[in-house]
Amino acid sequence: MESLPVHCPACGRDHAYITPVYPCPCGSPTAPPLMRGTPVEPITHRTWNDDWVSVRCTACGRRDQWPHPELCCPCGAVLRIPVRPVTPHGTTPPTAARPPGPSHIPLPRTAAHPRPSFRPMVIRTARDAVSAAALYLKWLGYHEVVQPEVRPASRIDLRASGLIAQVDSTTRPTALRDVECLWLNALNASVSGVLFSLAGYAEDARSRADGLAIPLFVMDLTGTPQPVNSPADELISTGP
Repeated sequence: MESLPVHCPACGRDHAYITPVYPCPCGSPTAPPLMRGTPVEPITHRTWNDDWVSVRCTACGRRDQWPHPELCCPCGAVLRIPVRPVTPHGTTPPTAARPPGPSHIPLPRTAAHPRPSFRPMVIRTARDAVSAAALYLKWLGYHEVVQPEVRPASRIDLRASGLIAQVDSTTRPTALRDVECLWLNALNASVSGVLFSLAGYAEDARSRADGLAIPLFVMDLTGTPQPVNSPADELISTGP
């Protein structure tokens, strides 16, 4: 499986990134062609228009818009992976295709039965972000995941057996206040809390979440959450 080496300019960590694969309507796997040797770009402000990239299917030549590849570093930085532009005529190289399935979600080490590969949903709206987080919680093993039709004043987007979750779909990093409000809501309900964010977390928010043992996940527009702290890693490994 071919991967692209990625160096985080924020903390200096090195990663191996494998681009996600999407199904073309013709049935063939399709992936954005990554550019080697080009530095990644930290995302400090999101706009929906800039988060999409044109991809051409190598089998049928169809051109579609797919989420721009991103990598979430454990330091909290969200990195945009450079993509080779699609030419007006011709097709992308065959090497752009990758085997399906996210590569960065570890199988649970202590679960009785290994989970199947998580199948994400593409995020195009804030509502999609909540739906993607709900799918992920079900994949983790939570039952009766409920998504309210209207967001309550408590800002709790999802409820499950023994759990509440908040999904921050704004374009700014999730703030300390969001972490503390989630913790208080979870404490009052005697349940656990989980946070999902599209734009990452402020440094003080991450530090506070570590101290309160709140799992933090970052989602890119493919709808695949990635853990960014130890409580999140533990949740993936052990499940509910």
